[in-house]
Amino acid sequence: MKLTKVFAFMALAGLAGSAYATNGYFSHGYGMKAKGMAGASTALHDDAFGGAKNPAAMVFAGNRMDLGMDIFSPIREASNAGDFGTPVTSESDANYFLVPEFGYNRMMNPNLSLGVTVYGNGGMNTDYPALGGAFGTMNILGGSGALGVDLMQLIVAPTAAYKVAPNHSIGISPLVGYQQLCCYGHPAFLRIFL
Repeated sequence: MKLTKVFAFMALAGLAGSAYATNGYFSHGYGMKAKGMAGASTALHDDAFGGAKNPAAMVFAGNRMDLGMDIFSPIREASNAGDFGTPVTSESDANYFLVPEFGYNRMMNPNLSLGVTVYGNGGMNTDYPALGGAFGTMNILGGSGALGVDLMQLIVAPTAAYKVAPNHSIGISPLVGYQQLCCYGHPAFLRIFL
């Protein structure tokens, strides 16, 4: 009887609830194969996205080109604590984002490869509409019009990898980035583009 209770407790403890989380602004993997393995791809060399995860692996990937596109859909809402009388909740209208990625690798000789990986980070943008009604065109933070943030990032990673032994290589992949940030709808920042 004691053993049955122990096994019943272990079975109940093993039931896990759902986890609704992301890696925030960053992807959990670069390349569709890496995403399919929850990002566990640093030691693998079966695609041309080594510039994002392990530049030295590109010399083992061979001649190839890989393309990908994610649809990222974070559903967000924000609330105020009743600063303007009644607590108000607003849902973001920005819910679907396309995040592209591209990888190319070329073997210059059996021991040297050159390539490029291009990928984006983003999809955490928000666009909370003005509340309307008794609030007029005020948003939940007291600003006029819609409230939101738009943050985008593009990374270009040229990559060189050299095989120093049959199973060992070194690689370099300097990251060249472009970012854009736009904040709007709050009286403190009016409309800012960076």
